[in-house]
Amino acid sequence: GAESGRAADPDVGSNSLQGYELEDNQYFALEVKQSEEGSKFAELVLRHALDREREQSLRLVLTALDGGDPPRSGTAQLLINVTDANDNAPVFAQERYRVSLRENVPPGSVVLHISATDGDEGSNARITYGFGEMPAKVLQKFAVNAENGTVTLREALDFEDTRSYTVLVEARDGGGLVAHCKVQLEVLDVNDNAPEVTLTSVSSPVPEDAPPGTVVALLKVRDRDSGENGRVRCELSGEAPVQIVASS
Repeated sequence: GAESGRAADPDVGSNSLQGYELEDNQYFALEVKQSEEGSKFAELVLRHALDREREQSLRLVLTALDGGDPPRSGTAQLLINVTDANDNAPVFAQERYRVSLRENVPPGSVVLHISATDGDEGSNARITYGFGEMPAKVLQKFAVNAENGTVTLREALDFEDTRSYTVLVEARDGGGLVAHCKVQLEVLDVNDNAPEVTLTSVSSPVPEDAPPGTVVALLKVRDRDSGENGRVRCELSGEAPVQIVASS
């Protein structure tokens, strides 16, 4: 782009306006042109791209020179304000987050806070948070605050049903540029399941002459928890001439 300017000099001939000079800078150059009437004017021409995030304004000195001896000059201060363009997408503080939650955490609990920044200004820097494309099962479990990026739990977790989730979060600025991050959520087991005992077979009645070691009944014991929470120990209460022997 270019902006033009013109200086006035009431002298004539060689004493009149002869040219312009621009203060050295890395962005603008000066082109001196002549109108049909013969007067000279200056055009300020952009040579290199501006970056508002580095410099929000520029001050340059434009000098007009005549051809007298000695030459006389006049100066003008040029104030150039650089307006914002949406040339910066949001940036998350982290591209990947890892979170562990116990399965008994109540709905409404905060999972984590996610934040993104944007180098632009005004509406171009206003960030709105949301979820990316995910299975409905994940969308039902979690919610994200559009204004501050806080992810919360909507429904109860169940380690025995799902042990981990991948949550995709988006940050969108006012100009439509989008950034993405991923949250890896691990569900931790708690001892929320009692052992289940199933009688799979039984021999009844038992002959009084049955030898020791005769199988009287088969029991299946199961605990849906994991680790130590899922390890089961069986005991008999009362008095009876039988014992429990683990088959595996």
